[in-house]
Formats: sequence, structure tokens, C-alpha cells
Amino acid sequence: MKTLLYIFLFSFSALISAQKKPSEYFTNPKTKILVVGSFHFDYPNLDAHKTEKGDRVDVLLPETAKEVTELIDYIKKFKPTKIAIEAWPDWKANEKLKEYKEGKHADKRDERYQIAMRIAKELNINELYSIDANSVLDDLQEKFGKKDSMYFKNLTTDYDFVSDDPISKQYNMFFKNSERKNFKSILDLFKFMNSKEYHQYEYGAYLSGDFKLREHDGADMLALYWYDRNLRMFRNIQNIPHTSEDRILVVAGNGHASVLRQLFTSSPEFEYIEFTSLK
Repeated sequence: MKTLLYIFLFSFSALISAQKKPSEYFTNPKTKILVVGSFHFDYPNLDAHKTEKGDRVDVLLPETAKEVTELIDYIKKFKPTKIAIEAWPDWKANEKLKEYKEGKHADKRDERYQIAMRIAKELNINELYSIDANSVLDDLQEKFGKKDSMYFKNLTTDYDFVSDDPISKQYNMFFKNSERKNFKSILDLFKFMNSKEYHQYEYGAYLSGDFKLREHDGADMLALYWYDRNLRMFRNIQNIPHTSEDRILVVAGNGHASVLRQLFTSSPEFEYIEFTSLK
């Protein structure tokens, strides 16, 4: 009887130990992806957190330009073969890239010029992929004429990314202390703001404040607007022709990067490269 029990236990143990890890089922070659979350170099101040004028850096000034060069040299270690940017198709990125390579737009502070186009020029990449997208909320309101409906008026009331609760106040301090003035260089700032822990807490900002509006309105707005917009951006990146030999660089606002991290680290199609791992 004991012998049979030992055989059963041994067989059961062997069966458990033979079970594959989830990752072992997905052996397909993966495309490497580096998402570089950035602050907006030209400070359009369209985001919830706005940098005061005295705290902004001018990337065209000689000393700051040196920091941008340090950042560019660091990102180039990834050796991208394709570059995607937070831009709408009608921004005409590839027309601008051609002009940039001809020596124009040297006075542009926008990170799409300072990072994406500069890397494209230095690595002889001739195409940029514009990946920005409207959300399903935009479609419902604009394309389908629902903007004036009572449902959407009620849903969007007070959804303005401005809150005064204790956690929102902590986030105000968190973002304030994540500005360039608190770091030795722009590269040091980028390493900080593209870390796993930073993205974890940055995404948490969307789960507080206005997220708690009424019973489900804040949750529905996050799903319909912000999360859906990032899902569409992810889908646009999937649509970029690519093989496992490609290395895709994505340059976007860091609020997008915190969501894209979740999507890319969960996707069996891509290998997410940590920004701080470049050597």
C-alpha cells in the first residue's frame, strides 16, 4: 500500500513539475520595443499638470542642448529600425522629417523633432509612423452626433482632471517634483520617469481624483476616453509592418507610456525593453 502511495505521490509531483510556465507556451519570435515617455519639450501645457514658466527648460540653449545630445546618444543604444511618434496623420510627419533632414526646423523644441527626427536622421531612418488616435468617446460625440445628448453631458460633468482630495494633492507634489529642475540632467529625468515604479504610480493618477466621480461616471470616462485612446495607439503600433528583426522606438508623452507599458508587457507579440537597461 505504501509503495502505491509513493508511486502516486511521485507521479503527481512529476506532473506538477512538468507543467510549463505560461511564458513557455509563447515561443514565437518577438519584436523588441522601446517606449520613451517624454515631457513635452515645447510646453504646450495641454496636460493636467502644467509646468510654471520659471521651471521650464529651453532645449535650444547650448547647455541644455548638450543634455539632449546625451539623451539621444543613450536612446540610440537601442538601435531602432522603426520610429513611432505621438502625432496625428495630418501632422504630416514624413514631410517634416524630409525637411528636417534638409536642415529646416532647427528652431523647433517639440520632442518629435528633438528626439524622433534627430534619431531618424542620425540612423538614416526615412519614415516616421504617426500613432495618435481619437477615442471612442470622440467618435460617439463627434462622428455620431451625440455631443449634445443628456447622457454625455451628465457623464462628462466635472471630468476635468482637477481634484482636491488628499491623494490628488499627493499627485500634484509627485508631478511637481518630477520636473527637470530636480534632476542633474534630462537623461537622469528620463531614466526616472520611464522606470517601472514611476509608470505604476503615474497610471494610478487615472484611478483617483475624477475616477471617483459619481457611481461609475469616472470609470466610464477613463474607459471611453483615455484608456481607449491608448488602446488605439497600441493597435496603430501593431499595424506598423514589422518582423522579429525590427526594433521599434515609440516616442510619446509619458502619460501614454504608463499605459503602453501595461499593454506591451502583456502582449506575446512584443518584447518590452526597459529604458534603464540600455548599455
